[in-house]
Amino acid sequence: MKNKYSDLIDQTFEFPQDEFRTEDNELYFHNIPLMEIIKQYGTPLKITYLPKISSQIQRAKRLFNVSRAKVDYKGSYNYCYCTKSSHFSFVLEEVLKNDVNLETSSAFDINLIQELYEQGLIDKDIYIICNGYKRPQYIENIAGMIEDGFHNMVPVIDNKDEIDLLNEALTDVKEPVKIGIRIASEEEPKFDFYTSRLGIRYNDIVSFYEEKIKENKKFSFKMLHFFINTGIKDSAYYWNELAKCVNVYCDLKKICPELDSLNIGGGFPIKNSLANTYEYEYMSEEILAQIKNICTNRGVEEPNIFTEFGSYTVGESGATLYSIIGQKQQNDRELWYMIDSSFITTLPDSWGINQRWIMFPINNWNKEYQRVFLGGLTCDSQDYYNNEAHANAIFLPKLDKEEPLYIGFFHTGAYQESIGGYGGIQHCLVPAPKHIIIDVDEDGEYTTKLFAKEQTYKSMLKILGY
Repeated sequence: MKNKYSDLIDQTFEFPQDEFRTEDNELYFHNIPLMEIIKQYGTPLKITYLPKISSQIQRAKRLFNVSRAKVDYKGSYNYCYCTKSSHFSFVLEEVLKNDVNLETSSAFDINLIQELYEQGLIDKDIYIICNGYKRPQYIENIAGMIEDGFHNMVPVIDNKDEIDLLNEALTDVKEPVKIGIRIASEEEPKFDFYTSRLGIRYNDIVSFYEEKIKENKKFSFKMLHFFINTGIKDSAYYWNELAKCVNVYCDLKKICPELDSLNIGGGFPIKNSLANTYEYEYMSEEILAQIKNICTNRGVEEPNIFTEFGSYTVGESGATLYSIIGQKQQNDRELWYMIDSSFITTLPDSWGINQRWIMFPINNWNKEYQRVFLGGLTCDSQDYYNNEAHANAIFLPKLDKEEPLYIGFFHTGAYQESIGGYGGIQHCLVPAPKHIIIDVDEDGEYTTKLFAKEQTYKSMLKILGY
């Protein structure tokens, strides 16, 4: 009878896969023996596998450059990292090894850019794409960086008032300042609103340029910005919105010759199931082909392309490991496995937006499996993983009194730390877990480094004023 957990995986998915394999009934992640990591650091545990960040960036660059050659696309391709997906220093250090540009979303992101410059990690030639609704401090910070010589800092106008604020803040510029305009794209039909709250309406962009930018010698309109919440995906909705955006670009290009760049935002999807396969080659080629086709038909030179990849850059580098500390049979159908942490603080998107990730046991693949529900330590009714009204079954090995069971959630490297309040107050004061960084040395051997210890109760009490 094939009733072992390993049998279940073999029957359900193609396994092993690139980053996952087993040896002696234990899971390896990028050839890292996770049980050895657990023995050294314990659980709960956050992991960042640095080489995956660089490999994702290089993969995207190859995809777009190959696609450019295939469709004879004349414009350049420019990779930007979306800093809000993970602001950690070790992430930015790895990202910047790959000759990329950066995107910001708040005034305090600009402080981070300044710090990177002071550390010698970037120079003043780097493109900094400044998105988001801009309050006065954000405007001031941007203006200060531009006047300090960051000549490729591109504030993207999110609302009409920003151009006046920028005009006032920029008092000492030696050449026209590059700016962009964000399109307020129409949202996916299932979204709560018809139009994004961010950006300027399609119908207003041309008149806004003519009235506010065209005659102002302080600015050079260089970039049209397009972004939808779903990210890049092969759907009628995405291709329709992209086509509308490119047509607006063509309208603007005919009255603004210096316009030369189209920012298609983010981002490529990341793998959240072993069954997911994305045709990245097709999507990158189709994006460029559609842009080129529309531009050719409109008699316009195709633009330089910018992308802002956040989750795609850093998401697949992350993992979160837990111990199963007990089980509870609550009725005849619901058997709960309890983890040694909280989903609400360590994987907040699991309850916030019903995010799914790849989940595996770390050990005991040779044990019989059973259907379970996964619960966190807090007393909050939403602190569980199986969020989708019991629609997605979770199967894990049966518990063994002699051998603890460990589980891992994978591709969790984007947004979870910032949304979960890293280093701050945790729900029910359940501490934030240890965080380690894994790298590979010149000999191909993995190395580990403790980035953060498990949060102490004293640090939380201090924040609370005790």
